[in-house]
Amino acid sequence: MTLPVNFPLDAYSQIPEIIPASEYSRPGVEALYFTNEPYKGKETRVFSYMGMPYLKEGQNCPAMVLIHGGGGTAFEQWVRLWNQRGYAAIAIDTCGSRPDPTAHHSSPHLRDEFSGPEGWHNSFHQMSDPLEDQWQYHAVTALLRAHTLLATQPGVDPKRIGVSGISWGGYLTSLIMGIDFRYSAAIQVYGCGFITDNSTWKDQKYEGASEAEMLLWRKQWDPMHYLPNSNMPTLWVTGTNDFAYPLDSFQKSYNSVPGTTDLVLIHEMEHGHEAGWAPEEIQTFTDSLFRDCTPLAQVISYKVQNWVIKASFESARPLIRAEILFTRATGMWQDRKFNVMEAEINNNTVSVEIPDMTTVVFLNVYDDRGLVCSSPHIELS
Repeated sequence: MTLPVNFPLDAYSQIPEIIPASEYSRPGVEALYFTNEPYKGKETRVFSYMGMPYLKEGQNCPAMVLIHGGGGTAFEQWVRLWNQRGYAAIAIDTCGSRPDPTAHHSSPHLRDEFSGPEGWHNSFHQMSDPLEDQWQYHAVTALLRAHTLLATQPGVDPKRIGVSGISWGGYLTSLIMGIDFRYSAAIQVYGCGFITDNSTWKDQKYEGASEAEMLLWRKQWDPMHYLPNSNMPTLWVTGTNDFAYPLDSFQKSYNSVPGTTDLVLIHEMEHGHEAGWAPEEIQTFTDSLFRDCTPLAQVISYKVQNWVIKASFESARPLIRAEILFTRATGMWQDRKFNVMEAEINNNTVSVEIPDMTTVVFLNVYDDRGLVCSSPHIELS
């Protein structure tokens, strides 16, 4: 399919120039810059942390590209987390910044003469700039080069590389998975597409951006146009009341993906980087693809009929618990409080009567590892 913005992969297949950032390096984790696209005619550099797990001679490993969200930067501890799991990993700063080493990675982050465009909501006001000076263009090209750099590290299996993003990083994941077919898995946490249909930024009137700016932003950079072009298994993780990316836009996004999708909807999940990389379902998902480990349970069928929600699941592990999650609220998704009730599970099937006046409902089942599989939410009239 034709994408709004095309990125020929051959143009990003060469290893970019590497500049050490030794003042940031820690034992076992390398800090570096790599060169990216010019910004307003000047060279840019992307700050990154990269690390490898312990490997025996001749052994190779899977790998992950890690994309931070709003207020974040490249996180050393996120790289270490994946290294401890046996994965190589690279975390990049997508906004032309680098961490302040005295501030424990909290914002504001440091910028210099090699910084690219500022990111996230600032992109709403960049639509009159040349395409090559817009945040998403720089973030996507940085991610293309990050994959190339990681895939060429000794010991990395280039056919077992995934990408994971949190919040605005999940938004970027939703872009890159429709652009870069070298990835073998994608994990969105909170972030998604259909931002201009419903999101906290729509509620905030896009930080004062004009209607013309947002029409072009939607046409050019909303992941709704890129998600249908993806070709990899995906995992979607979010909370029932996420303030930024509501469940309706989240569902439109995972329904746009032609490949297999796993869904984890956590009751009132906190929104943040550490909360976003914590769910154990994330490693289980990648291990099932890259290491032949037992996968998460799968939804086989689900429906609502006569005010009964019924779903059947497939699982290689015993399913030991089920819940019905429902709300009677209407209006803004972020303000809808979901209730949780235990439900019976028999032969991997859950069938439960829906409480009166419910407006939205879904089911969660848990296997004997405590890992959750969610059915898609259903809106009731």
